[in-house]
Amino acid sequence: MTPPTVAVVGGGISGLVAAYRLRRSLGAATRIVVLERSSRLGGKLRTVPLAGDPVDVGAEAFIARRPEVVALVEELGLSAHIVHPSAARPLLYADARLHPLPAGTLMGIPASAQAVEGLVDDETLARIAAEPTVPFHWDRDSDVSVADLVRSRFGEQVVQRSVDPLLGGVYSGLSDTAGVRATVPTLAAALDAGATSLSDAVARALPPKSDAPVFGTLREGYGVLIQALVREADAEFLYGTAASGLKRSGGRWSVDPLGEVDGVVLAVPAPDAARLLSDSVRSAAQCAAQIPLASSVVVALALPHDAGLPQNSGILVATGEELSAKAFTLSSRKWPHLAERPVALARASFGRFGDDALVDASEADLIAVARADLATVTGVDAEPVAAFVQRWHGGLPQYREHHGEIVAAFEAEIAGIDGLEVAGAMLHGVGVPACVATGTAAAARLTARMEG
Repeated sequence: MTPPTVAVVGGGISGLVAAYRLRRSLGAATRIVVLERSSRLGGKLRTVPLAGDPVDVGAEAFIARRPEVVALVEELGLSAHIVHPSAARPLLYADARLHPLPAGTLMGIPASAQAVEGLVDDETLARIAAEPTVPFHWDRDSDVSVADLVRSRFGEQVVQRSVDPLLGGVYSGLSDTAGVRATVPTLAAALDAGATSLSDAVARALPPKSDAPVFGTLREGYGVLIQALVREADAEFLYGTAASGLKRSGGRWSVDPLGEVDGVVLAVPAPDAARLLSDSVRSAAQCAAQIPLASSVVVALALPHDAGLPQNSGILVATGEELSAKAFTLSSRKWPHLAERPVALARASFGRFGDDALVDASEADLIAVARADLATVTGVDAEPVAAFVQRWHGGLPQYREHHGEIVAAFEAEIAGIDGLEVAGAMLHGVGVPACVATGTAAAARLTARMEG
């Protein structure tokens, strides 16, 4: 009997986890082929040398309070590589000034006026304080954008100065393109449970205080994890190979240009999933087509060690400021292991959904803008020792209003198709733990079907 063949379309973290899990569950005899359209693996995880040492220029951390990455790293024997941030606090640049990032907020949405005192004007503070007394209606059967909800209760300054910077850092979008249910699910749950105001809902949804680290990363960068997954998956990797077609062929699947296979895991961005499914599962393709992408750029700077970066972990930028950057990560302040290096490391991020004009600017221009904005915000204008520009075209899906309903409909259509599974950031979260979870789940479902 010929051993089965499985195609994993997409060599990002979701696809690599799926390939690794399939190898463990289906055994050494199964042929696993990973098709990756680019010349490298890892997707939005990328580690590059900068000033002689590895630096992440995509995702740089994972939520340590979620179990998926920690468990995977432990399984791969990499636990010793996990490190956590320093105690340095982030700042927020708003109204052309630096402010402490507000505490007591949920994705920037305050539970009280006190949380954003000094960040917004007195009129806005009074509005927040009075919000619990203003009649409030929440439709449990619908969804709204985060901007519409917050603006209607707290006003525009809270949206631009507190909520947009947080959401922009996570989704490369703004609160007007972020649905409450998909991007702040604990807030939606509190509202569904009968919260009497937005202030009440935020207070209910705030996580309990904990001394456990919120974030983690790997000492030598995510490249260590990617290398381990590639090794343990023991798959065939076809670089520079985009899947150009996907069709059901009898009891098997035909993947162009690979040929016939027994199972497929699609781990690609939503537009690519829509294209590949358009012939075989049109209804699912129509769902995927409703999930747009945002593009962004990361400029990593290695500065002289004595450049004088603030003693803060990073700086988020409010919308409406006269800057091009949306955020800065002061990497040498945020991560103790990077502080040990002979240079000071910082990252500038550019690009939001609907505002990605800088994505295709020249590297020289992007580095110049990053330096100018960093100088405006911090006063640091030292000449970089080295720099690296990473463009992320279509880097992050946008979780707009009703995203959960779109994904539920999409997954319902896929669930009825034998031998086909989907994973990735388009589904249940853009963070690394969520992508690991979808890759693991897709592999488990496909294994059950192939062995059933």
